Amino acid sequence: MKRHPYLKNLDSLIAAIIGFIAIHIYTAYSGVGISPDSIMYASTAKNIYEHGSLLTFNGSPLVFFPVFYPFFLSVILFISRVDTITAAPVINGLLFAGVIFTSGYIISKFKSSSLIYKWLILIAIILSPGLLEIYTYLWSETLFILEIMLFVLAYYNYMQKHTIASLIMVSVLVAISCITRYAGVTLIGAGGLMLLLDNQLVIRKKIVHVLVFGFISISLLIGNLILNRLSTGLSTGTREPAVTPLSKNLYYSGNVMCDWMGLPHSAYPYSILIICTLLLFLVALIVWKAFTGKINSIENIVTMFAAFYGIFIPVLASVSRFETLNSRLLSPMFVCLLIGLTNWVPDLLRGLNIKKQVIYAIPFVALMLFSEYSIAMTDYQRYDDENDYGVPGYSDDDWNKSQFVPFLKSHKTIYKAGVPIYTDADEAVYFFTGATSKLLPHRYFKNTVDQFFGVEHYYLIWFNDLNNPELIGLQDIIKREKLHLLYQFPEGGVYEYTSAAK
Repeated sequence: MKRHPYLKNLDSLIAAIIGFIAIHIYTAYSGVGISPDSIMYASTAKNIYEHGSLLTFNGSPLVFFPVFYPFFLSVILFISRVDTITAAPVINGLLFAGVIFTSGYIISKFKSSSLIYKWLILIAIILSPGLLEIYTYLWSETLFILEIMLFVLAYYNYMQKHTIASLIMVSVLVAISCITRYAGVTLIGAGGLMLLLDNQLVIRKKIVHVLVFGFISISLLIGNLILNRLSTGLSTGTREPAVTPLSKNLYYSGNVMCDWMGLPHSAYPYSILIICTLLLFLVALIVWKAFTGKINSIENIVTMFAAFYGIFIPVLASVSRFETLNSRLLSPMFVCLLIGLTNWVPDLLRGLNIKKQVIYAIPFVALMLFSEYSIAMTDYQRYDDENDYGVPGYSDDDWNKSQFVPFLKSHKTIYKAGVPIYTDADEAVYFFTGATSKLLPHRYFKNTVDQFFGVEHYYLIWFNDLNNPELIGLQDIIKREKLHLLYQFPEGGVYEYTSAAK
């Protein structure tokens, strides 16, 4: 008797439930981690829900990030009536569970299926320090990674049918991904290459499908960029030229690969070799499958995205200024990279007798188990720390148990009306007090720096430990202007400046 599809993937469902519980465990102490980006998302979601506007906490249009993730959060806020940050552990747990289940479902569609392989991959996804970090923060990657996995399934459905309807489904999903993270353009690249390599499409039909896919996929992103341009004059906010060369970005990417594999920091000197080897292996695998006419499989969709994203991000970071490439920025490729690097193993073992399968499988299983044990120890150490202090960010004990934050919360009326408040963390002021303030200018923009030093009367809320080197600092201000210290705490202070005090 044929099993129901959901019963066939019962193991994936169990793994998904475990993943949901894992996020609950990590966020049980103080909720999800809150970063400056998180406050941007949550405040915009609140403004969408309450006012129908795409404004952030400081009253400026959302430009640096695309619109869909805050919109997604606002829909959940509308349905649940629960504050976004309060609801975030459940939202993230469900999204992580969705990633795990769809990953298992994708593996079940492999031409050569293997339960042991599937379980090893599902365990690796649940234990992944990179994914556990992502899903314990209020970040748009939580939704974007699920969209990537849904793209794989949607494109696989298209490969089975090659109909315009199935292609439109893929294209719409990619379009939404592009306005979830700007890096969603990698799905356009991966999907477009798969279409070009598709050996089941005649040339005329291929041209039509490429045009349909390209037009629909890019449509929402173009609309978002036009909206940004009309709102602020900038398409994606202020972007600066890169300051790190490709070699450095490959090195940082390789460091992330080492961490993902559970390797010690002593492996970092080989990071460039490691990342280049992994990416070249993926590219070689795609080329070989295309050359042998075996490109149309779900395994190759996964491999194509991993290769495209892994190459695109370091190259982009060498052109446009990014924060140092880290696990968060590379996390959208983790599941596809893991599957892309290993999906050939079940295929290799297929057709061998049981004895040879066991002999050849033992090294792979042993390597996977060793890696999973290593990352499990990393996970445990992180849990041990965060169970005592909370997920790092504005919700951890460094903030909650400080002297400065309770003071700011209980002294919201110490500032004279009409006098601007500047700070090195405007999102922190908003998160803890609900008040709006102005971010100190970036030191690289001389005009805004000069405008700041032309202000005749302002307050300054300074947080000692944030240390953002891109902003002008407290010492920079003290060198030029005489600040009057109003209140001081170990974590920071409140200052006042008047031109009369010069």
